[in-house]
Amino acid sequence: MIKNQVVLRQLQDEKQNDLLNAVFETQESERKRLAEDLHDSVGQVLSAIKLNLHRLAKVNEGEGNTTLLADTRQLTDECIQEIRNIIHNVLPPVLTDFGLIDALQALCAKLDQTTDISITFTKNLADERFPSEIELTLYRMAQELFGNAVKHSKATNIQLLLSKEDGLLTMSFSDNGIGFDMDNVKHGFGIKNLQSRAQLINGKIHTYTKPQNGTLTTIKVLIPKP
Repeated sequence: MIKNQVVLRQLQDEKQNDLLNAVFETQESERKRLAEDLHDSVGQVLSAIKLNLHRLAKVNEGEGNTTLLADTRQLTDECIQEIRNIIHNVLPPVLTDFGLIDALQALCAKLDQTTDISITFTKNLADERFPSEIELTLYRMAQELFGNAVKHSKATNIQLLLSKEDGLLTMSFSDNGIGFDMDNVKHGFGIKNLQSRAQLINGKIHTYTKPQNGTLTTIKVLIPKP
């Protein structure tokens, strides 16, 4: 009976992993489709509008018309840039083209510029590529960790470290924020989502925190041998 219970539990765990994998694959597929749709449809339409506004500005040289057209062109430029930002967040080209290291560096640089938090990225490994599922998963986890910290931690400093030793890839995320009580949030969606993502790449995640003492999250993944 005990043996049957163990086998049943293993089957349930495998089924849960398959389900989680399907969910995350669906999410990534939808992100890719959204990015492509924004680029191919909305982006092209806005570019055409911008071109037409430029032509109208040459035809209508009246002062009132020129001011209105200039304001409209500025709004169009802002809209185009915002769509580019959305595409970059949904499907960052730097991740697929250059890999995890460059993508994390770009993410940290962007957040350092757009938030009041000082963000530092450090790497203790050579520039190299890792299996795509590991790169994508760790990048999504970094995005979620940053999102949680920016919204809730009240931190003034965040450090992200990526290192590799003896075939083990480690990503460490730490902040000097207010921390939290793990007993009250361990069942929260954010923590469970991070744990599920780590599980899909056979990684292990540990979070160390307590109120008023910041937070340290460490993800360790064994890189499969070629």
